[in-house]
Amino acid sequence: MLFPTLAFGVFFLFVYFTAWSLDRENGRRKLFLLLASWFFYAQWDWRFVLLLIGSAVLNWGVAALIARKPVGEDGSRIGAGWLVAAGVVANLLILGVFKYYGFFVDQALELLSRFGWERDLPLLQIVLPVGISFFTFQGISYVVDVKRGKTPPAKSLLDVMLLMSFFPHLVAGPIVRASDLLPQFDRVPRLTRVMAVHGLLLIVWGLFKKTVIASELSVRLVDPVFFDPAAHSALDIAAAVYGYAVQIYCDFSAYSDMAIGIAALLGYSFPRNFDQPYRAASMQAFWRRWHISLSSWLRDYLYVPLGGGKRGLVASCINVMITMLLGGLWHGAAWTFIAWGALHGGVQVIERLGRAVLGNRGVVPSVVGVIVTFHIVCLGWILFRSETFGMALEVLEGLGRMGPATLVTPFLLTLIIGGLAMHWLPPRAIEGLAERMAPAPSLTIGVLIGLGLLLVEAVRPDGVQPFIYFQF
Repeated sequence: MLFPTLAFGVFFLFVYFTAWSLDRENGRRKLFLLLASWFFYAQWDWRFVLLLIGSAVLNWGVAALIARKPVGEDGSRIGAGWLVAAGVVANLLILGVFKYYGFFVDQALELLSRFGWERDLPLLQIVLPVGISFFTFQGISYVVDVKRGKTPPAKSLLDVMLLMSFFPHLVAGPIVRASDLLPQFDRVPRLTRVMAVHGLLLIVWGLFKKTVIASELSVRLVDPVFFDPAAHSALDIAAAVYGYAVQIYCDFSAYSDMAIGIAALLGYSFPRNFDQPYRAASMQAFWRRWHISLSSWLRDYLYVPLGGGKRGLVASCINVMITMLLGGLWHGAAWTFIAWGALHGGVQVIERLGRAVLGNRGVVPSVVGVIVTFHIVCLGWILFRSETFGMALEVLEGLGRMGPATLVTPFLLTLIIGGLAMHWLPPRAIEGLAERMAPAPSLTIGVLIGLGLLLVEAVRPDGVQPFIYFQF
């Protein structure tokens, strides 16, 4: 069940009116939202609802055991390290079996064959549960935060189940932490006028980015070029690379916008997940703006525990590299994703070394930094989009191939330029517009939102493609 579909619209209207009819019965409201979230997830495969339940029970149980440990002076739980380790390992085993089993078996078979040791390893056809990386990371952060004393354990299993299953963020984020969402579950939600207008604007804006910009670029330009790079000229390939940069941003940020908007209409607040990433002047700044919930997760639960930057320059560079390599692997079980992570990590290491050696003299002008960073990101997107290194090399080789452009049209160029230009809008444009619209009469707001939806419906192509990040 995809957000930009009539089926989801009917589902959400039912959830919306039913949830608010239970606004004085918070326990029943949460139970209803949990059941609705399981129904939503079951539209992909009902069997994975059992996996979702099992993961929630696992993390609830581990956190409950951690909470029995004494509290230290810093607020963390004393003697709970082995429980945290067990919980993290259990979560990673779930993720590893479903997402990485086939990849590691294939690599093992290839390695054995190189040494002449042919072996029959068990090959299982395992279906990847949609969103497993997101709810697994959410479970890990909950267990770790309870141990660190950053969040109290949930008051009930229901709260943990809803934390991990809440349908707006379930399949593609943002990764909402327990410290953000559990306190909201403890109280009866309230929907303010500004929240409602903000949520509706985010949904309309997300629909436009996904169904118009991302879908058109994907179908008309990016998919044909990456399907057969050798058949296209440098102009088409360059446009497809820039087009994919816009497509993946509009696709993923659209899902985050709609998730935040849907949650807001139900009375809950999600953190911002994108902050105009293509205006970043360094790779480090890019990761502060791109997929913020993941980058902050990697920082807090991987980079910092490894030692962060406290052990000197060399150690911090190693920690950054490890973090980005694992961040690449998180995105998919393929060497291209690992290489993508290595590129991002390697550039960040170069940036750190440059700052250490040159100090302020090594800081390039912001305009140059933005241009260079954007093109390094685009180089990474070639790896990210390509299924194999061979395809990525074909794309790079094609950038030197002369010939006419057969796919690029003024309309597609407008979408690419517009998708990049939106990074230089006021940083909180939607929030500001919501505050200005909120005092208007309800009929006026309804007409404006309705016109926005009709406009999107009029210009969008037929059909709805799955969101890119569903595969992660």
